[in-house]
This record gives sequence, C-alpha cells and structure tokens, in this order.
Amino acid sequence: MSETDVTQTETDEPTAETAAETQTTTTTGETDERVREEWTQFSFQGEPKLAVDDLDVYYGDDHALKGVSMDIPRESVTALIGPSGCGKSTFLRCLNRMNDRINAARIDGSVELDGEEIYQDGVDLVELRKRVGMVFQAPNPFPKSIRDNIAYGPRKHGELNTGLVARLLGRDDSEEEEALVERSLKQAALWDEVSDRLDDNALGLSGGQQQRLCIARCLAVDPDVILMDEPASALDPVATSKIEDLIEDLAEDYTVVVVTHSMQQAARISDQTAVFLTGGELVEYDDTEKIFENPESQRVEDYITGKFG
Repeated sequence: MSETDVTQTETDEPTAETAAETQTTTTTGETDERVREEWTQFSFQGEPKLAVDDLDVYYGDDHALKGVSMDIPRESVTALIGPSGCGKSTFLRCLNRMNDRINAARIDGSVELDGEEIYQDGVDLVELRKRVGMVFQAPNPFPKSIRDNIAYGPRKHGELNTGLVARLLGRDDSEEEEALVERSLKQAALWDEVSDRLDDNALGLSGGQQQRLCIARCLAVDPDVILMDEPASALDPVATSKIEDLIEDLAEDYTVVVVTHSMQQAARISDQTAVFLTGGELVEYDDTEKIFENPESQRVEDYITGKFG
C-alpha cells in the first residue's frame, strides 16, 4: 500500500469527534447534532449594545433556554428565528426583564446593556424598560386619542407637564408635547396618515396603523433598544411591508431585535440572524446572508430549507 493510500485510508476512518456528530433524526424531524461553540460566536466591530452570557431560563421544571451567549451590535437589526417553542421570545423578554413578571420564571446568567449588568440588585426596571422598549405581536394601543398614546410615556416619566395645574405654575410643556408627538409619528412613518386627526381614538386606526402607533409610542420615550416580538404577524402584506421598511429605517439610530417566524422577513430586514432550535438552544448566529446561504449547522440548513419546523 502506498503512502497516499495509507493517508486516504486514515482520512476515511471516522474520528471520535466525527462519530459524536453522526446525524440522526429526532421525533421532531430535526437532525440530532452537537452544537459547536464557534457557530454562535458572531464577530463585529465595536462594543456590543447588549452582551448575553450563559443565559438559562426556567419556567418551573421546564428548561426553556440553555446556556445562550451572544453579543448584539449597535444600530442594526438582529433577527431571532426558529420553530415554535424554541425559546426565541423567552430570550427577547430577558433583554428588558419582562420575564420578571412571570412568577414561575427563574433566570441565571448575565445580560449587559452598554456594559452594565441588568440583572444585578437595585436596577430600576422602569428606567430599564424605558431604555429597552418592547413592541408586541398584536397591536395594543391605549383606548385614548392618538396624541395621548404618544405622550403617555413622557408624561408618566415626568418629562412633560401639561394641563391646568402646569399652566398655572408656568410649567406648561404643550408646545414640547406637540413637537414630540409629531417627531415620533414621523419616525414611525405614520404622521402623514393621522396628522389631521390626532384627537381621534387610536382604536379606530387600522391594524397596521395601530402597530406603527405602538412603535411611535415606544420611540416617544427615546429608547436605546427596540425589541419586537413578531410585529407583523397579525398584519396584511401591505401593512407588513410598511413595518419592514420602518424597521430598516429605525436601525440607523436604534438597536433593533426582532423575533419572526418568517424566514423571508428575517432575510429581508436583518443584518445578523440567530437561529434557535428545539430544546432552547442557540444553534447558530452570524451574518444574515451567511446563515441563509451557507450555514454551518446541518440542523439550521434543514430548518431553512423546510425539512422540519
């Protein structure tokens, strides 16, 4: 046997690592595969806006997220994709401690916002959720006027004083409020559609307009990060297109993290994509083009090509 033959024979022999990664199919239709750490280490320039390290989330005995670590860059769109129940919405809610509202939830690990730990004792949750705003799946405008929806947050935080008492004390911020309402609605690409009816009830808007109003309401308190949990899933294609265009525009000034079930939407709007699969695992995290065109994980490729999910 020649040296070449020996080398070829040795190459063809399965190593222990290869054997450990032998792929089988689970009952969910997902390929059984060991995750490699380098698949989730997405590199980018500059310091991260959000840094998550070894995050575990439990709902009672259910281990919903398992050891998730990822850095989220500033002023960009990060998409979180994966099948139902894989933990992507749970992860999103960890970024502004919304899971604290769930009595059965327990969170271990670290989440840093601009280098500061948000799970340390003494964190002001009101201030945190002002800096890290949330837009939910179904539009949830307040049963108030369009104007009052936008001004609600700044008023609540004491940034605007309006009304009779404020006027009597010489502290009326009505002009500032008008400017804030206009600026927020313009940022949310809604001003041209509602500028002549700001005192109308927000519940009279269409579904797509209501969702953009909720985004404007979030922008009114000047957040650093905007979290969106399937913001277009309840909308028609035209309204969805407007939301997608808006998300891309917002990324010029804000850090946006979006959960979506639509892989096409993730491919259209995001700069980087994180793929969560069953068992609460982050399987791969990389540039969006790389994820969709040349993923490292066989499971991710199977999910993207529709073999399961």
